[in-house]
This record gives sequence, structure tokens and C-alpha cells, in this order.
Amino acid sequence: MNKLLKIVVIVLLLALLVVVRIFEDVLFYDPLLDFFKHDHSTKALPEFETVRLLVHLVFRFILNTLISLIILWVVFKDGGILKISGVIYGLAFVLLFALFCVLLFTSEEGPHMFLFYVRRFLIQPLFLLLLLPAFYLQKQGFGKIAKK
Repeated sequence: MNKLLKIVVIVLLLALLVVVRIFEDVLFYDPLLDFFKHDHSTKALPEFETVRLLVHLVFRFILNTLISLIILWVVFKDGGILKISGVIYGLAFVLLFALFCVLLFTSEEGPHMFLFYVRRFLIQPLFLLLLLPAFYLQKQGFGKIAKK
């Protein structure tokens, strides 16, 4: 893949992540979106359909993960990076989803910031922002960059 085509594909994939974010209200059932946009520090969580909320959360995580993995593949063309990224995404999902469920089912009135941030890691492609520079530095040889 030539450099220009690679850049165009990456931009299109990043745009796809933005589209997922822009149309989150339409694509996903998430009553917590509006809840966290307003004063949520003293209120109880809104009523929600538990199974539907969790299924949509999983779907959104998978969608963002697949797009992110494709971006990592296009940038690096390295099966090892793709494999370790898949493991990182898988472990992060298991841990964060379990934590999200515990927080969701034990939450009472009061601050919900921890729930907000755990949910944020599940519904936004934040791991891509961490993995891209990490793998770039690893590929470039971090020691060489630090000496410059």
C-alpha cells in the first residue's frame, strides 16, 4: 500500500470512529449519555433496561475495537502488534466490563465519577490513543529517540 493510500485509509477509519461518536444517540441505547451530560453528582442513576444497556455497551466496544485494530494494522502491518493489541483490548474489556457492572448495580445517589470514567474507557477508543504512540516508539527504538 503506497503512503498516500495508507494516509487516506487511516483518515477514513478515524472518520468512522468520529461517526460512531456523533451518532451514538441513534446507534446505541445508553440512558447514561444524557445522565452524565447533566448534573449527575447528587442524583441516582436513571431507570434503564439492564440487558439492553449491556448489549449495546458490548457492541459499541467491539465496533470501536475492530476499527482501532484495523487502524493499527494499516499503520504498522505487524501481526505481533495486532496480536498484543487484541490481548490488551480483551483483558481491558473483561476487567472494565466487570467493574462497570459492579458499579452499575451497586450505585446509589451521589457522585458517579468512577462509573463515568470506567464507562468512558468502554465506549470511547481511548486505547488507540495509548497504543499508537506506544507501538510507534517501540518500532522506532525508544532508546534512539531518547538520545536525540
